Amino acid sequence: VCGIVISRFNDTIGRELLRGAIDTLTRHGVATDDIDIAWVPGAFEIPLVAKRMAERKRAADDRPYYDAIICLGVVIRGATSHFDYVAGQAANGIASSALATGVPIIFGVLTTDTIEQAIERAGTKAGNRGSDAALAAIEMATLLRSFAWNR
Repeated sequence: VCGIVISRFNDTIGRELLRGAIDTLTRHGVATDDIDIAWVPGAFEIPLVAKRMAERKRAADDRPYYDAIICLGVVIRGATSHFDYVAGQAANGIASSALATGVPIIFGVLTTDTIEQAIERAGTKAGNRGSDAALAAIEMATLLRSFAWNR
């Protein structure tokens, strides 16, 4: 089961990231019913929801419910330092949530200087970072599944 946390801010670009992530997950055998999507207001709110999702346990055996969580969003630099705070806190929060829970939580938040760069990274010239994040989620979930708790 894979969770996706996605920011509504800059959602036109975010939806392309989401499309790329879902397409990649389903092409690699994840059923659409096994993909849960949580929309949050902005990138700053992503870590809290990702951590809550990662803390959810399976009823049968107390293992994490989600094999991986993908965080998607778009933060575009403006004329103020707001970009630095939001991008930095989102990155730190996502990383600390993964370390605290042991669940792979993948950083798929675009942090760009321009809207054009964001558009490129959401499916045009520079590939789709949502798809890249999904591949990272699959790889990390597979790697962690191979460790001792499954022996």
